[in-house]
Amino acid sequence: MVDRGRKPSALASTPGLPPQPQVAFSADNSRVTATLPTGESVSVLLYGATVVSWKDKNGDEKLWLSEAAKLDGSKPVRGGIPLVFPVFGTAPDHAQTKDLPQHGFARSSRWEFLGKSTSESTPTPTTPAFAATATSAAGAVAAAAADLSVKLDFGLSSSGLSEDARAKWPYAFNAIYSVTLNTDSLTTNLVITNDDERSWECQMLMHTYLRVNDITSVSIHGLENASYVDKTTSPISTNKQTTSALTISSETDRVYTPAGDDPASIPITVFEGDQPKYTVLRDNLANVVVWNPWIEKAKGMADFEPKDGYKNMLCVEPGAVATWQVLEPGDAFEGAQTIVLGGKQN
Repeated sequence: MVDRGRKPSALASTPGLPPQPQVAFSADNSRVTATLPTGESVSVLLYGATVVSWKDKNGDEKLWLSEAAKLDGSKPVRGGIPLVFPVFGTAPDHAQTKDLPQHGFARSSRWEFLGKSTSESTPTPTTPAFAATATSAAGAVAAAAADLSVKLDFGLSSSGLSEDARAKWPYAFNAIYSVTLNTDSLTTNLVITNDDERSWECQMLMHTYLRVNDITSVSIHGLENASYVDKTTSPISTNKQTTSALTISSETDRVYTPAGDDPASIPITVFEGDQPKYTVLRDNLANVVVWNPWIEKAKGMADFEPKDGYKNMLCVEPGAVATWQVLEPGDAFEGAQTIVLGGKQN
């Protein structure tokens, strides 16, 4: 055998092939996790298509998850991003959803994983990212890896519901839920289609539990002059936000409709101290629910642990819940949120 003096280099070192996002299932196939080459990750339970973890490149968790949350499919998850559909809360006076449990069945049904897709925005010689890193082939690969994103798609239809859910809500539908992880943001997008021969009404919400360090140092901006329904008063009252920032110092459960001609276009920014921690951008979701159970309500929830966990969480929940969305046969309703780390980015 001839000993060649020049051997081909390993494929792994070939320029122009950036590392790709990795997608893996848990051993029991109950959870799918996507990880970017730069270290960011997101985990989604098939039960409820519930996002239960979102971490930045340093491994810091951005979502609050109760230590007593049930992750075995026995009840809806306390924490993360549960999906609310087709009813927000309970609606005993609404004929089509009056028999459904609180927040409907989306969060308590097993969804199907439909697949993943990746995308990248490759830097060009005129962009700062290219100039900063692409001084070599390896730098160009690193720049491309930093711009990668991964999208996970999940599906649920009326045929996949439990017999009990179908009996209580006998309408044909199809739902596609997409979770997209970027290096500095997380996007969740839900599309609901009416596959029935009848029209029906629904509500939709993404029940996001954001993790904070200290709720007493948190302020929420973007709600000035917004009308809101206060669900902590008896009777429930309707008010207007008169301050530029909302702070949390007691049990809070409010359904906001931001002011303006297009309420869904107004970003909601969560500050800790004087630093923006999250910016929530909404698409076609006109309402924002702000919720924190505070001391006594937290004590009364068996799956809320630790009991002082209210200090480290804040629910900012984009939704379409102030009114009912009417879907005629064949119609679809789509809503999305993007949670950006820090301030708003376009």
